[in-house]
Amino acid sequence: MGGPVRVVAKFGGTSLGTGDRINRAADSIAAAVEAGHEIAVVASAMGNTTDELLEEIEFEAEDRDRAEIVSMGERTSVRMLKAALAARGIDAAFVEPGGDGWPIIANDLGEVDVEATTRRTQELAADLDAVVPVITGFLAQNHAGEITTLGRGGSDTTAVMLGRYINADEVVIVTDVEGVMTGDPRVVEGARNVGRITVDELRNLSFRGAEVVAPSALSYKDDGLGVRVVHYQHGDLLTGGTLIEGEFENLIDMQEAALSCITVAGRSLRNSPGILADLSQVLRDAGVNIDAVASGMDSVTFYMSEERSKEAENLLHSKVVEDQTLSSVTVEDRIAVIRVTGGELPNRPGVILDIVQPISEAGINIHDVITSATSVAVFVAWDDREQTLNIVQNEF
Repeated sequence: MGGPVRVVAKFGGTSLGTGDRINRAADSIAAAVEAGHEIAVVASAMGNTTDELLEEIEFEAEDRDRAEIVSMGERTSVRMLKAALAARGIDAAFVEPGGDGWPIIANDLGEVDVEATTRRTQELAADLDAVVPVITGFLAQNHAGEITTLGRGGSDTTAVMLGRYINADEVVIVTDVEGVMTGDPRVVEGARNVGRITVDELRNLSFRGAEVVAPSALSYKDDGLGVRVVHYQHGDLLTGGTLIEGEFENLIDMQEAALSCITVAGRSLRNSPGILADLSQVLRDAGVNIDAVASGMDSVTFYMSEERSKEAENLLHSKVVEDQTLSSVTVEDRIAVIRVTGGELPNRPGVILDIVQPISEAGINIHDVITSATSVAVFVAWDDREQTLNIVQNEF
């Protein structure tokens, strides 16, 4: 980065897990401050402190008491990091719920009061040119001043939220991985760091177990805010790792052109290795684009543009004739698809029911529902598309 920038640096539990790692963290913060940058720090509980504290609560405890107990991990981290910065001549102050200047206001469900939080974070940012605030991650307080939490991935959420509301240039997530990798290095050979990735790409990976930044945190990211993931051994907060670009978009989209649905039936297709690849390959060879695929035990369904459906039907029929495990191919035209895409969908219990039930109650037959990590596609008859779109828009 050229010139001074404003950065929120979040240090995960593993990056603060030992005295040596706390010193590394303080060195990287001090270097950035000495280079003229404005730094706000978010600290998680050291190592696995939060989990260990929760495990010790073997007795019945009210949610309020539980929140107070688990907050001790983050409270300890900010004090240690503040002290390490002071030893390096950096003017730092720890910030925790209940204290003056605490920025994040949320209810007991972790739902953030945007207006109050925006006002308080901007007050915090006014002193960034003189003081490095070291803020407890994961925690919030309600309007009564009582401690609550932001839920799973809460420290990431704290960091990205602060970054957005103080108009930071970048949020840096310091953790124990190099960033986003091309594959799991414990499983695949030659896995390497991905220098840049979009939010849309990452959110699908995150919900499938490749979580380097909590998806709930990325919902606070806007297009102008960079989020970088770096390893705690890297030492430089402003370079390296993986830069996450773009922003979460919650979209309800209806495809303008009608689709055709081509279904190939056969005996125990799911137990027939390579059959899906064979059927897809014959379409690929002819340049037929597949919009979506659904599979069952005894069938595979391809959705594609109506313009290519007759050609595709003939191509797939030739495979049916060749392969004794395949029985028949059928085509249904004039299918519409409405897609709901959103970063928070997987964190919304019952989201499929929320979409499907009102459509069903309106008497609309649902042809198919295909889900991915962060989207739901509903296929209905072409003549039902406008009513279906209105129902989904009203729900979301």
